[in-house]
Amino acid sequence: MKKQVIEKLSELITIAFGLVAALAWNTAIQTIFKKYFGTQNTISAMLTYAIIVTIIAVAITIWISKLSSKEK
Repeated sequence: MKKQVIEKLSELITIAFGLVAALAWNTAIQTIFKKYFGTQNTISAMLTYAIIVTIIAVAITIWISKLSSKEK
């Protein structure tokens, strides 16, 4: 039982740090977006931001997946 608790805590802490990192990246990307495209108050600006972030996330996920498969 103790081993399972430690494993779960380790997993939850890792997930929490991942969330913190994601929020930090979100803030950084929003700041860059505002610098180059202006404010994010319009629907078109928010959609553009969402599309850009989605494309970046998909590209990085594919890249990491390829790296992971090469290591195996």
